[in-house]
Amino acid sequence: MAWGGVGGGTRPLDAQGIRRIYDRLARLYDFLELPSEVLLGLRRCRRELVAKARGDVLEVGIGTGKNLPYYPPGCRLTGVDLSPAMLERAARRAARLGRTVVLLPMDAERLEFPDRSFDTVLSTLSLCTIPDPVRALREMGRVCRPGGRILLLDHVRSRVPWIGRLQDRLTPGNVRRLGCHLNRDSEALARAAGLEVRRVRRHRLGIVALVEAGPAWGPAPG
Repeated sequence: MAWGGVGGGTRPLDAQGIRRIYDRLARLYDFLELPSEVLLGLRRCRRELVAKARGDVLEVGIGTGKNLPYYPPGCRLTGVDLSPAMLERAARRAARLGRTVVLLPMDAERLEFPDRSFDTVLSTLSLCTIPDPVRALREMGRVCRPGGRILLLDHVRSRVPWIGRLQDRLTPGNVRRLGCHLNRDSEALARAAGLEVRRVRRHRLGIVALVEAGPAWGPAPG
């Protein structure tokens, strides 16, 4: 068991530290993430995952709004993020796309919504930075309606031994710079949070994981 969740062993930054980093990086974030988007095929994964969203949707860690182009018509979107500067970027992207979205500054570990508020809860590339990802996933389960979907996309610790060991070695420095853990396991975190894991797919030597889950109290959607 690592600091803040399953996978790795590096102590995470606290919420204030994460906010400071991403407020500072917001202006360059999309540019800095471009290499991983290309090398890991993240754009295709985003499109595939976000297309499954339905109804009232909460995106946790919406960042600069990179998922906004991929939501199906009819989704009623709410996005939260710890960084106000990232939310400003998301608001600009939503305006360019003509997409209506409610954007709120909020800690993923303390979602300020009533139980069972959303049909879909989605988070992409956020569990790696959240100080306590299990607590955040429990919150996602709490605000998801019975039968709803919790959709996760993350880079995770590869099951290829030498790649996993490399991720372990690189993680401490990456946490100091970006607050980002390279070696967490989103499937294990979801199970530790008590979510019902319905489907897991891995890509790119097991480094990218798409997890479809739901609150334990509801049946899977048809």
